[in-house]
Amino acid sequence: MDNFVFHNPTRLIFGRGQLRCLRTELEPYGKRLLLVYGGGSIKRTGLYDEVMAILREVGCQVFELAGVEPNPRLSTVHRGVAICRQEQIDFILAVGGGSVIDCAKAIAVGARYDGDVWEVITGKGQATGALPFGTVLTLAATGSEMNPSSVITNWETRQKLGWSAEPYTYPAFSILDPVYTFTVPRNHTVYGVVDMMSHALEQYFHAADNAPLIDRWIEDLLRTVMEAAPKVVANPTDYEARETLMFCGTMALNDVLSMGTDGGDWATHAIEHALSAVYDIPHGGGLAIVQPNWMKYCLDVNPARFARLAVRVFDVDPAGRTDREVGLEGIERLRQFWTSIGAPSRLADYGIGDEQIERMAALAMRGETIGHFRKLTQEDVAAILRMSL
Repeated sequence: MDNFVFHNPTRLIFGRGQLRCLRTELEPYGKRLLLVYGGGSIKRTGLYDEVMAILREVGCQVFELAGVEPNPRLSTVHRGVAICRQEQIDFILAVGGGSVIDCAKAIAVGARYDGDVWEVITGKGQATGALPFGTVLTLAATGSEMNPSSVITNWETRQKLGWSAEPYTYPAFSILDPVYTFTVPRNHTVYGVVDMMSHALEQYFHAADNAPLIDRWIEDLLRTVMEAAPKVVANPTDYEARETLMFCGTMALNDVLSMGTDGGDWATHAIEHALSAVYDIPHGGGLAIVQPNWMKYCLDVNPARFARLAVRVFDVDPAGRTDREVGLEGIERLRQFWTSIGAPSRLADYGIGDEQIERMAALAMRGETIGHFRKLTQEDVAAILRMSL
């Protein structure tokens, strides 16, 4: 294992009825609060009314930023930053999924940054602080509720970039009640499953020696998600299955699975960010298309690692077969599982052809190469995108 330091300051408040804890969690902060949420589903489900009742009870003056996009845009971040500055906001509360939380992180940093927060997101500026913020999660997917990372899209430049500003972008607290995921539409539930599995897979393809416990944790998380996901697809109000997925989504990307390693590969995410920056498709849908093709493209780097994944997670029989053959079947079983729960498998499923491949390949690059398990050039990225057609 590599040397490491692990610290996660987010207070995780998990389980049925835990929204009541919002009262005490808000006590250390001021009363001027910005409520950030998405397209209005929290109003249809009644969660908005529950949250507002608590905020009124504790005496908060509430300002609202609604309409955060599934791929949150810089323009929306700018609107939130303007509200924070004009209204002297003390605290931000994000109620929604990962997109809402990612947007809140950028707003929190932007409100304390002397300039355009895009400078911080692109690495041209350094965060100097952030407004404190907390979350009430409604979608099991990104893990943004317990990590410092965020993804923001600049629609004008067609850049979708992942970034973080530790320690400022960790939520102070996150409240996770699986009941609030009961009404998530099937397609978004599926995208969330793909996203959390992709996070685990990105971290599985690391370069560390002797990290058996991390490998086993990742493998078991993947198996656990695959056991729970079909139950939720069949019965959206299955509390135990929803509970399992919600916890898996958080644990898949709160840095626990990268202790003692280089953090994993992450080229698949870079490629998908470019894809959805151009076509604005769901993140989980893009990952379901790209990840198996990245795996096939990189299989020969370390066939034994792919074979281990195939045997331990997908129950592939290795008898009398090469590591490459076993690994290839494991990749195919991953594809089959995602297809079985309703995920897309080709860019054609979104009506996407080869017209923008070179542009997307260029947008995916943040240097001469991306990825760690196998360093990919722009030409490699274009090849993976062509495999995904």
